[in-house]
Amino acid sequence: MMRLDLYDNSDFDRGASRFKEALWILCKGLFFLNPFPWPSSLRVFFLRLFGAQIGQGMVIRSGAHIYFPWRFVAGDHIWIGEDVYLLNLAPITLGSQICISQRAFLCTGSHSWRSEAFDLQTFPIVVEDQVWIAAQAFIGPGVRMGRGSVIAAGSVLMKTVPENSLVKGNPAILSLKTITS
Repeated sequence: MMRLDLYDNSDFDRGASRFKEALWILCKGLFFLNPFPWPSSLRVFFLRLFGAQIGQGMVIRSGAHIYFPWRFVAGDHIWIGEDVYLLNLAPITLGSQICISQRAFLCTGSHSWRSEAFDLQTFPIVVEDQVWIAAQAFIGPGVRMGRGSVIAAGSVLMKTVPENSLVKGNPAILSLKTITS
């Protein structure tokens, strides 16, 4: 049984100083969570300023919530839709040619429900090239999405999927082993 009075997250490494994190929260509120249609290039500038490693051609829409930019790596030609949430307590690494549609949620953290202290657990997420994560999909900690895969709208993906796969549902199951052109 979990005992939340025993929960202690004090050893979690946030990856940056509290001051840097506070500045990021201010920047995020002004340029990311604000519905004003700031250009993607401005948002990419701020992500890089705070330590994100980003290639060329990123499109990032209003409402995108990136928790720790210093734990975000993205290749070329990435589209991040409105209200996408990247809870990157551990690194999130995106290849190139990736679309993350509206309200998708990539979550690198969870809790050990078997631990009485409800310990925080974090595992990185890796998205290989040419992946589409459709609207309102949830991607859990430690998942790797193989090249060319599609995660259907509303799916809950908690396990790694091989390349050229279509997964859908809750929990997401392999629908097609190989996607053909």
